[in-house]
Amino acid sequence: MATLHTEPHTTGRRASIERRTSVVAEDVAHLPDVDASVADDAAKATESETSMTLMQGIKTYPKAVGWSILLSTCIIMEGFDIVLINSLYALPAFQQRFGTRDSDGSYQISAAWQSGLSNGALVGEILGLFFVGVVAERIGFKKTLIGALVLLTGFIFLLFFAQNLAMLLVGEILCGIPWGAFQTLTTTYAAEVVPVTLRPYLTTYVNLCWVIGQFLSSAVLKGVSEKTGSIGYKLPYGLQWMWPVPLIIGIALAPESPWWLTDFDPDATINMMVYTNELEKEHVSGAQYWHCFKGVNLRRTEIVTIVWAIQTLCGASSFTGYSTYFFQQAGLDTSHAFSLSLGQYALGAVGTLLSWFLMGWFGRRTLYIWGQVIMALILMIVGFLGIAHGSGAQWGIGAMILIYTFVYDATVGPVCYSLVAELASTRLRNKTVVLARNLYNITGLIANILTPHMLNPTSWNWGAKAGFFWGGICALCAVWTFFRLPEPKGRTFAELDVLFQAKVPARKFASTDVLALSGSSASSAAFRAEKSKSVQETIERVDSE
Repeated sequence: MATLHTEPHTTGRRASIERRTSVVAEDVAHLPDVDASVADDAAKATESETSMTLMQGIKTYPKAVGWSILLSTCIIMEGFDIVLINSLYALPAFQQRFGTRDSDGSYQISAAWQSGLSNGALVGEILGLFFVGVVAERIGFKKTLIGALVLLTGFIFLLFFAQNLAMLLVGEILCGIPWGAFQTLTTTYAAEVVPVTLRPYLTTYVNLCWVIGQFLSSAVLKGVSEKTGSIGYKLPYGLQWMWPVPLIIGIALAPESPWWLTDFDPDATINMMVYTNELEKEHVSGAQYWHCFKGVNLRRTEIVTIVWAIQTLCGASSFTGYSTYFFQQAGLDTSHAFSLSLGQYALGAVGTLLSWFLMGWFGRRTLYIWGQVIMALILMIVGFLGIAHGSGAQWGIGAMILIYTFVYDATVGPVCYSLVAELASTRLRNKTVVLARNLYNITGLIANILTPHMLNPTSWNWGAKAGFFWGGICALCAVWTFFRLPEPKGRTFAELDVLFQAKVPARKFASTDVLALSGSSASSAAFRAEKSKSVQETIERVDSE
């Protein structure tokens, strides 16, 4: 068991200078078997990263920022299509072509087919994620992403020329396979090519790409909402062909992960990677999927997988993914439903940009907890409005969903990507992200089975009262987050390794000092002695005032 070093506690006026708990590498393992020069360079690189400002990071790593943004742009296509298939259920042209006629003369896609089509892409993503977890390690990120884009270009033909719902389902499943590659590789690439200072911005940019795709999809659907012919649903699918070719060209020119080494001290950074890898090897004997569930990595896998699943369990996939159909079933006409969806995703983009500032002010853990608490309250309000009747209640529901989307995209939505990329073990990051995203997809499958029944007037017909269901689950997720989610803000991967190996409680991550890169036991002892002396001198100075 690790020994935690705590400086003397004080009371009264001394409380303001109380020191934090500290832990060193020697407390959790033998120091990595590396040369002294490697350890010194690792310490130098760690100090450089943790003290770097945002603007310094951008100036030092401009190419890394650019390449990360380029690769993350692949996610726009997935965001576009996920919203597209769920919003097509509200499009008159799609309803008339693939739906069945109700007794009142209107057309509806059955709840069973809605679940099947929405889940088709998730099934493909699950297959694609496990596949890419093996392929990317053998041929690299670049070739894997290029291959996925080539496959996607061909699979879009199935969606564009679909003659029935079964053909659409096959197309969605096949498109899901390359989307699975985009989900894991873009997040891990963003985490590996930039320093600590830039990591939260580049990983949460993935969420912004999602929102951009969702907004573009809603804008296109708004434009074709009055069309009655096949162009009404074919045009949105056809527009997806504009993405693969420029992305393939850009990715072919991008550097391979790991870190893009230019305009900074490459030797120190490489040695920090070596040190971190050796530090993990003391506790991670291999890099296979089953190692994610062994020893200290079991806790890390639990945290990362549940963090990503919370994106679905908080109700986001039901109330944002099905928003247009939800608004329509709540009583709004088709035009107003698509207009509200456009506003919803615009607010989502603003929320994601705001999250960049909020993470710097409050940290990841605080945002994740309070985001869920606020969303749970909003969903309860939506549920109560669902009991009421009249146009006022309908517009009130729409307003609450817009606020919900803003809160989600300022907290849980983007922060999730930063947490997933940071909390996974470096040696197992790709595989841990695969497992986490697949749990997200599995919860998405369940949500896509339940949501159409909740909203469809020919099934359970809960409508806005579904807010009670998702609000309750969101509240439970907030409780788990409070007890299990640690704060990785400002930590290098080596520091996070030491904290996990020392079994530091989640609520103490932020307040624990880590001396992970001490060159030797003697240097660590000297550091602690100097720190203790400094504290005592400060206490004496305060007492003498």
